[in-house]
Amino acid sequence: MSALIALAALALLMLAAYRGYSVILFAPIAALGAVFLTDPGAVAPAFTGLFMEKMVGFVKLYFPVFLLGAVFGKLIELSGFSRSIVAAAIRLLGRRHAIPVIVLVCALLTYGGVSLFVVAFAVYPFAAELFRQSDIPKRLIPATVALGAFSFTMDALPGTPQIQNIIPTSFFGTNAWAAPWLGLTGSLFIICVGLVYLERQRRAAQSREEGYGTDLLNEPETPDGINLPNPLLAISPLIVVGVLNLLFTHWIPRWYGATHELALPGLAKPVLTEVGKITAIWAVEAALIAGILLVVIAGFRSIRDHLAEGSRTAVGGAILAAMNTASEYGFGAVIAALPGFLVLAGGLAAIPDPLLNEAISVTALAGITGSASGGMSIALAAMSDSFVAAAHAANIPLEVLHRVASMASGGMDTLPHNGAVITLLAITGLSHRQAYGGIFAITLIKSAAVLFVIGVFYMTGIV
Repeated sequence: MSALIALAALALLMLAAYRGYSVILFAPIAALGAVFLTDPGAVAPAFTGLFMEKMVGFVKLYFPVFLLGAVFGKLIELSGFSRSIVAAAIRLLGRRHAIPVIVLVCALLTYGGVSLFVVAFAVYPFAAELFRQSDIPKRLIPATVALGAFSFTMDALPGTPQIQNIIPTSFFGTNAWAAPWLGLTGSLFIICVGLVYLERQRRAAQSREEGYGTDLLNEPETPDGINLPNPLLAISPLIVVGVLNLLFTHWIPRWYGATHELALPGLAKPVLTEVGKITAIWAVEAALIAGILLVVIAGFRSIRDHLAEGSRTAVGGAILAAMNTASEYGFGAVIAALPGFLVLAGGLAAIPDPLLNEAISVTALAGITGSASGGMSIALAAMSDSFVAAAHAANIPLEVLHRVASMASGGMDTLPHNGAVITLLAITGLSHRQAYGGIFAITLIKSAAVLFVIGVFYMTGIV
């Protein structure tokens, strides 16, 4: 019964998200409903001590990233940089290659270490302009961004700095480059199958004469009558963000050390910061600030008359996106604490094959919590010892465990209630009904890639 309660809470939140209801409202309703059916007296403590604690903690850490990412994307749009790059891409590659271009841009940014949420904010103006000029339905933009940012560069490509590729290192004693050939094999599978799917969708829409669409929300607005900048100048802020993010990731620990103690006269006691846990966030924030300054300086003439209104729009979008994702984070924390969740996790441990056991356990828990990193952390914290023991017994290298766990975390995590999915749809101004079908197709492709990689390992033994 307890397992059914946890699944019912998940189903309610997925249904609410798909039908367009606010996740900020329904995430606590679904989570606390499950608590009420499990232990009615625990509702209030669970809301304050667990849901709100986790939600506020997420906002504390990540809201600046959402805010700076939204401002960066809006300035890219207002300055005409997005239109300039799109025009250059069309001249060089033609309108038929709009989808691969956006996938490539997303992949370069995420592999460079830029947060998935920032990529969505930064790339959307380019994608909207390119799809509009190429007359490709706007509803395909979220699936295209998901393929480029939420799939192979997130956890399959060896060396990716995204958190989904870092978490397994502490459980298996591996590094970010674990199982490079399997990672490359899985990445090629995702890229090829994903691009084939999106191209078929584009051609089907073209045969129906569907077009980009009308009466759409959150459409980028480049002011009329501006001289478009040189494409090399226009793309330079994206390069600056990617490069500086990488550099600051190395510089910040050198500047501050492992921990930093903030002592000011007005503080009752010093504030201690574990720099290692916050380095990635500080690096992204610093890189985005540099990118914003570059866009403002290079495109000030185009931006100045629209800066006040544009900044208000960006701030509103950042608040909505951050609160959506934070609510999801709180929901996952509550569900993970329920006995029904533990029953589900224990049932998954009965799968005999070690790699299939790991893959199904990680992706199932990621789907239930709506978080790739959250689901994987819960699964590995509870079952990594048994995974390692089974792998040693079957002579499976721990590097393979790392790559399978990492890729599986990015499988079924992108169900309708996933925070990144909700954020992406909010940024693009599309609903689940309009655009989630394409995202789910990428989800299925990504999940199939994990099974493909496992099969390749068993057939060839390559790592």
